Amino acid sequence: MLVSRVIRSWMPRLRHLMLALVTAATASPALASGPPHIVVILVDDMGYGDLVAYNPHSKIPTPHIDRLAAEGMRFTDAHAPGPLCHPSRYGLMTGRYPFRTDVSRWPTRPLIDEGQITLPSMVRDAGYATAMVGKWHLGFAEDGYDKPLRGGPVDRGFDSFFGIRASTDIPPYFYIRGDRAVTPPRGRIDANQSAGWSPIQGAFWRAGGIAPDLRLSDVLPRLTDEAISVIEKRRGAGTPLMLYLAYPAPHTPWLPSPAFMGKSGAGLYGDFLMMVDHEIGRVLAALESASMLDKTLVVFASDNGPVWYRADAARFGHDSAGGLRGMKADAWEAGHRMPFIVRWPGTVGAGSVCDQTISFTDVLATVADVVGKDLPAGAGPDSFSFLPTLKGGTIRRPPIVMQSGGGFMTIRSGRWKLIEGLGSGGFSQPSRITPGPGDPAGQLYDLAADPAETTNRFAGEPEVVERLRAEMRRIVAAGRSR
Repeated sequence: MLVSRVIRSWMPRLRHLMLALVTAATASPALASGPPHIVVILVDDMGYGDLVAYNPHSKIPTPHIDRLAAEGMRFTDAHAPGPLCHPSRYGLMTGRYPFRTDVSRWPTRPLIDEGQITLPSMVRDAGYATAMVGKWHLGFAEDGYDKPLRGGPVDRGFDSFFGIRASTDIPPYFYIRGDRAVTPPRGRIDANQSAGWSPIQGAFWRAGGIAPDLRLSDVLPRLTDEAISVIEKRRGAGTPLMLYLAYPAPHTPWLPSPAFMGKSGAGLYGDFLMMVDHEIGRVLAALESASMLDKTLVVFASDNGPVWYRADAARFGHDSAGGLRGMKADAWEAGHRMPFIVRWPGTVGAGSVCDQTISFTDVLATVADVVGKDLPAGAGPDSFSFLPTLKGGTIRRPPIVMQSGGGFMTIRSGRWKLIEGLGSGGFSQPSRITPGPGDPAGQLYDLAADPAETTNRFAGEPEVVERLRAEMRRIVAAGRSR
């Protein structure tokens, strides 16, 4: 009798528990429908302070990217593997620090070796369909544009590719589908610059070859159309999709369509970034229309910092660097600390913020964890999974090492950051300073107390300098940090 009364008393609680478990399972796309689709959106030359989600004083409305942050996790200490286009992309695709290879060969040779495990090859082995749309900038084996372009996306893990060779200010300008030029660049375009901006800002592009079917002002919407086509073709498919969408913007040339001209408070740059945000909104709408958005892990980031000078910040009252020091190519924080957002309903808490220090190289190991793949010993040598942080936990990651556009080696370990050289090491002037008598040989910053890098602690913390140097030498010499 006593046992039956206890059972009866517990029955409502058991029913409530079972209902809660069922509700949780059905409410979580990650749990209910198997592996998520994966969409990685990489924009180009956007600053840490451009998004309203990162800078409430931004003069550039970015509602669609801000939506990703509101519905996902915003990282505040995420770093590009290098503060320029091709090193950053190399690290993202391979999980390997770009200083470990010769990235300067990209104009004529592939940066990723044949057989090297990449983000797309890894997920394809896990049963995913893989597609890339946009800017590659990791090199092809070039032998004329009427022949196959080997060593590119379709030879490095992607089932399909539509996009461009590099930036839309680096000729020749032409579209590529698979490994062939859609139309070879037989035409010619003159160089262009914009009055009122520096020589590498505004509607700037270099002279060179151009295909007759490509207009620089049409590249963004054309890439969006292609990405939407990829999504539509996967509607209802049983195989999960990984899409890598690499927009070549807001990198120069800044070419906003008439609908966005004069609409931001940050001049031509801000107008163009508004257009980028609009195009991303079109992609999100396509995922939603295909009933895929809430079954998709979306990763958003910029490849490196902005080309935005102090004079621009003063003229427009817009701080593209978001309070950080420097700009694109620099060893200083604005060169490589990037907006980084992950939206994954059912796993990542809406509106959450993570201060974990990560590198783009970590995407490979993280996605491997998501899809249940073990990385082989030689793969992703500098990649560490941050999946626990997406679930509200923490990780212990070894120091991050990178190289600036001007060759300064840099290490970030905990609160400390060491730069082996004086100056920005990149585009900001002075780029390189020769130490005088009594000057420190490098730069040391306590980023926990001084994220704007205003006080060089190099001379006052010799033990920290030597410890960081030793850690950096070890990581460089070992060929891997994982």
